[in-house]
Amino acid sequence: MPLPRPAPAPDATKRDLALEVHRRLCAEYGCPVLYFHALSPLDELVSSLLSHRTKNADSARAFASLRAAFEDWAAVRDAPVAEVERAIAGVTWPEAKAPALQRTLRALTERQGLLDLSHLAGMSVPEATAWLASLPGVGPKTAAAVLSFSTLRGRALPVDSHHHRVAARLGLIPKSLAVGPSHAVLEALLPEDWDAQGFYDHHQMLMRHGQRCCFFRGPACGRCVLRDLCPEGQSRLGTTPA
Repeated sequence: MPLPRPAPAPDATKRDLALEVHRRLCAEYGCPVLYFHALSPLDELVSSLLSHRTKNADSARAFASLRAAFEDWAAVRDAPVAEVERAIAGVTWPEAKAPALQRTLRALTERQGLLDLSHLAGMSVPEATAWLASLPGVGPKTAAAVLSFSTLRGRALPVDSHHHRVAARLGLIPKSLAVGPSHAVLEALLPEDWDAQGFYDHHQMLMRHGQRCCFFRGPACGRCVLRDLCPEGQSRLGTTPA
C-alpha cells in the first residue's frame, strides 16, 4: 500500500516558531505529560473511533459500556447494530458510529484473519500510518492516535480541533488547510531526534492551550503566553507583532 505523501520541506522560520511555542507552552502547562492510558492498539482504535466530536468523558463511558456489554471486539463486530448503538448511546452520532465501528472491525478481520493490531509494532510510523489509514473509517487523526496513545508509544502527532486552531492562528499552517492534511505538515516541523514523548507532549501542549486559552470564540489573547508570536492575537489586541 502507498505510504502517505511526505509533507513539503518545512520552512526554517516555522520550525523555529514551532519549537519556541513548544518551549513556552511546556513552561506554562508542564512537560513531560503522563500518558492518559495504556490501551492495546486495537483497544485504542475502538476508543479513537468513538471519540470523534465527543467529549473525552463521554467517549470513555461509551468505551467502558462496550467492554461491559460484549465479551470481546469480535462480539461487537458480529452483534446486531442496534445493540452496539445502545451501548454507545452517550457519544455524538451513535447511530452512525455503531455501523462504522462494525465496518472497521470486519475489514480488519478480513485483512488479518483476526482482530489484532500487534503487528504494527514491527512497522515504521509511516508504514503503520498507511496501513491503518487503509481501513474504512480511519483517517490521519485516528491512525496517529493509535500509534501515539496506545502501548505502541509511536512518534506520531495527532492533531485535534484545538491543536489545529492554535497552529493556524500562529501561522504554522495555512488557515485553509484542513485537519487531515495538517498532520503531515505539523509533524514535519518537529525535530528528527525527538522521541515519542516529545511528540506526545507537543500535541498535548497545543491541545491544552486551545482548551484553556485560545478558545474558538473569544480567545483570551491578553493572557496568552504566545501573544507576541501570534499574528491573530496581535490583530485582536490591536498591536503590531515584534
